[in-house]
Amino acid sequence: MRSSALILLVTACLAQPARAQGSAGSGSRIEPRYLVDIPTAGMPDKGSFALDIDFFQEGGLLLGFSAGLLDRLSFGISYGGSSLIGEGTPVMNEVPGVNLRIRAIEENVTLPAIVVGFDSQGKDGYLKSLSRYVIKSPGFFAVASKNYSMLGFLSIHAGANYSLERADGDRDANAFAGVEKTIGSFVSAVLEYNLGNNDNNVRAIGKGRGYLNGGFKWSISGGLTLGVNFKDLLKNGPEVTAANRTVTLEYVHPF
Repeated sequence: MRSSALILLVTACLAQPARAQGSAGSGSRIEPRYLVDIPTAGMPDKGSFALDIDFFQEGGLLLGFSAGLLDRLSFGISYGGSSLIGEGTPVMNEVPGVNLRIRAIEENVTLPAIVVGFDSQGKDGYLKSLSRYVIKSPGFFAVASKNYSMLGFLSIHAGANYSLERADGDRDANAFAGVEKTIGSFVSAVLEYNLGNNDNNVRAIGKGRGYLNGGFKWSISGGLTLGVNFKDLLKNGPEVTAANRTVTLEYVHPF
């Protein structure tokens, strides 16, 4: 994990300045599609693509590709596994993840942007014994996002979802919310809370506290954004004694 973070930081330091920055900071023109794990109402522009790399605990690696097909429609795929970096036998995800987003309402002075969609990609590794990811995929979801001017920008996000990962017997709908605050032109701080209502019964992993995640994003250059995250601050997951530290890399560019 430390070596992965070092590689990304070296990449960031060597990156050359470019006209377009990443998706963090008040100077960004790229809509963030996620805070840490929860989706926002952001989408890639029509005719652009997004590459996402998520380095997580136990040598985990998740790769994703999304594309803006129309002004209000995007589609993406993702795939990865655990123990791909370092020691241990790799454990691959059961199937690739797919995601579809439709922008139902564009943001204006009074209304938030609203996106409805489907995302089958869970996070933090796949548990074959339970037929689910450690953090369940959103499944069907709807999310609203609103931006406010406040020493840069303050963005508020809230939504609900219904995951299709139900082998643990927990079929409840779920809700989530989060905020992003820009810190200057190139950096943003993010905080999110996943209620975890679909992960709190007897056979589930969660302890009923929900998942609280935070982190920082840095727009490097040329559509490249580095994220450093601190996940499960409430220690809701199995055998969690400290926050999980993950690193993400996002690259957005026109075709």
